[in-house]
Amino acid sequence: MSDPLSPRNSFENPQRIPPEKLRWVCDAEWLAHFETTEELEPIPGVIGQDDAIESLRFGLEIHAPGQNIFVRGLTGTGRLTLLKRLLREVRLACPLAPDRCYVHDFSKPDCPKQLILPRGTAQSFARAVTGLIDFIGDELLAALSSEALRDRRNSLSDRSQRERQALLAPFEEELGKKNLALVSISDGPSTQMAIVPLVDGRPTAPDAYEQLVAKGEVSADVAKKTMEQIGKEVRSFEKLAAKLAELQQQHREDVHGLFEAEARKVLSGYVHSIEKKFPQDAAIAFLNSVVQDVVNHRLPELSQGQDTAFTRLYEVNVVSDHADNEDCPVIVDSHPTLENLFGGIEREFSSSGAFRSDHRGVRVGSVVRADGGYLLIEARDLLGEPGAWKALTRFLRTGKAEVATNPRETAGLGPNLKPEAPEVNVKVVLIGDPQLYYLLDAQDPEFPHLFKVLADFEPSLPRTPETVASYAGVIARIGREEDLLPFSGDAVAALAEHGARISGRNDRLTTRFGRLADIAREASFIANKRPSKVVGRVDVEDSVISNKKRADLPARRFRRRVSEGTIKIMTTGREIGQLNGLAVVHAGPLTYGFPSRITATIGPGTAGTINIEREAQLSGSIHTKGFYILGGLLRTLLRTDHPLAFSASVAFEQSYGGIDGDSASGAEMCCLLSALTEIPLRQDRAMTGAIDQLGNIQPIGAANEKIEGFFDVCEELGLTGEQGVIIPRANVRDLMLRPTVVDACCEKQFHVFAVDTIGEAMEIFTDLPAGSRGADGHYPDGSVFSCAVERAREFWELMKGKVENHQG
Repeated sequence: MSDPLSPRNSFENPQRIPPEKLRWVCDAEWLAHFETTEELEPIPGVIGQDDAIESLRFGLEIHAPGQNIFVRGLTGTGRLTLLKRLLREVRLACPLAPDRCYVHDFSKPDCPKQLILPRGTAQSFARAVTGLIDFIGDELLAALSSEALRDRRNSLSDRSQRERQALLAPFEEELGKKNLALVSISDGPSTQMAIVPLVDGRPTAPDAYEQLVAKGEVSADVAKKTMEQIGKEVRSFEKLAAKLAELQQQHREDVHGLFEAEARKVLSGYVHSIEKKFPQDAAIAFLNSVVQDVVNHRLPELSQGQDTAFTRLYEVNVVSDHADNEDCPVIVDSHPTLENLFGGIEREFSSSGAFRSDHRGVRVGSVVRADGGYLLIEARDLLGEPGAWKALTRFLRTGKAEVATNPRETAGLGPNLKPEAPEVNVKVVLIGDPQLYYLLDAQDPEFPHLFKVLADFEPSLPRTPETVASYAGVIARIGREEDLLPFSGDAVAALAEHGARISGRNDRLTTRFGRLADIAREASFIANKRPSKVVGRVDVEDSVISNKKRADLPARRFRRRVSEGTIKIMTTGREIGQLNGLAVVHAGPLTYGFPSRITATIGPGTAGTINIEREAQLSGSIHTKGFYILGGLLRTLLRTDHPLAFSASVAFEQSYGGIDGDSASGAEMCCLLSALTEIPLRQDRAMTGAIDQLGNIQPIGAANEKIEGFFDVCEELGLTGEQGVIIPRANVRDLMLRPTVVDACCEKQFHVFAVDTIGEAMEIFTDLPAGSRGADGHYPDGSVFSCAVERAREFWELMKGKVENHQG
């Protein structure tokens, strides 16, 4: 009778996966219709995205509230390529956007006004207004200095003088009778009217009159009476002086009115020629406001020859203009900051040493530039910019693209302008991965109402002769666009096989052509250096190997430390409570697997099973959940008539970083059962797979990388012909192992096993029957689970004895 612990031949194990199922190899007949891709018609766009294309076409063509689009899919699936192609097809349905300008609002100086003009006319209007500004600064004053205007002004002066004289004549006559006179006395730049005495018929100034009195030429009594009379007359003159002031004011107003009327006439004549070309109400209203400002406020500055800097207020700031034959815009905003999306306000440093801003500094963003068309934004870029998401959703609600202003940035830099917000018609297309979509859907209640159209990109295609032929057409297009060497049928087959590897399923092919294009470019580079005129399978396989090797330094360093004994990994022999689990590390788009030693210890107690990683706060939530399932599975497997009275601990040895995921829970369970039963486990086997509370082994991710990671370590330490990896049976369809691993399996140097239950895994690790519970509820004697039940009872008996002794 053979020893039950002696190893069995791995090729006799029913769980062993045949080598032909470890990797799909593309049938040469699928690509027999061509020799190189030069013979093929290139396939434009992307393939295998019919549902996404239909959704996109619907979203791009419909014009209704909230019908913006979220394009969901992994990067490298051709989302942007497809979008641009579809947009070229549906552009004719786009509404034509008008031209937009900003002008000064004379009634609200801090709120620049938006001026909407017919498409293609904004620049012409701005040039016409510039001509008006030049006329105001250079020619208006000359137009107001005509001979006819001077005659009319002189006529007004003569009339004013006559009216003045008519008021003064009676008063002056009365003064003469009293030996007094009304004279004008200069006092610096001003002239004042004064009443003075007459001496010998001549007006005498007060100083001279005092000298005459001092000399005795005028008696003191006469002088006294004269001064008293002057005082009375001054009081009488005050009323007359008021009438004279009114007359003077009226004269100034008449002169100013004359200038205003003439200036209005001249400007209106000039403006009328502009209005004939631009008869829009908004344009006419702006031109009239310019004329009104010049006539009412700027004529004195012009007449005095002052600086005409005020004319900057009349300038037209064109922020959006279009050609008549221009297609509807498709704007791709690769840097969607708040200011890039919605514009901002530029500020200039004035000669007075202060910052200044006005309507000329208003700049619009990509939202306004996309008016009437489409705005494409990467969702991840958008969410990374402060305030951008909130501003975009506000725009989608209101339709108004408010120019971005930040009061904290503009504090102390001049007035905070608030330009009028343009109302624009834009279809926003967000591009993102599924995680971002679900995040936005969960965190922003407005998101599903604003982005009602979802275009889902499939990450993979069914593996059929037709899809492989489509691969060839896509490779032909990439080769011609980028001037690559032609690809042979074998090379395309190798790329298709790598596409299956990327998809994670050997019955599907990836649609992430970005990654395949990188491999194709490198393969062409390798073939060209050989040199070769055609890219072959070897070139593609070398490209895949070198692409991975450039980023696998951590994996190589790990294997070196294993071979040096720094990291303890056993690939031969048997140990109790120890086995090799499998983990992965990500390096960009690539994933690398490596083994991790899992150990378990157990003894009588009441603490239950302890997760050392969790106690050390190194365990992620998913890993913790998987560990808690161990307790439920133990109760399912053992089903004892007494409490489970043991304390156990499980740990990942030599692991000092965080651990997450439940793919090691199956290995942890095997390790725990080994520690409980004291049955040693084979160290030449590694395991990956999650478990449920009923003992079923469930599928995990990165099966290929984990298998290859253990294979590389075994190869580093020496293959024995018995080493292998246990995976869930559900992962068999995912297998696309690299050729060197498949070759080792064909040569019986390595093995891959597929299991459905924890019992099958224990049989592979122990070479003993796991046992199935019979009708009486017991496991067969000599089975692993029978031993586990017996050991559990022993622990309980020990604990019960300790309690009884303590109570006694």
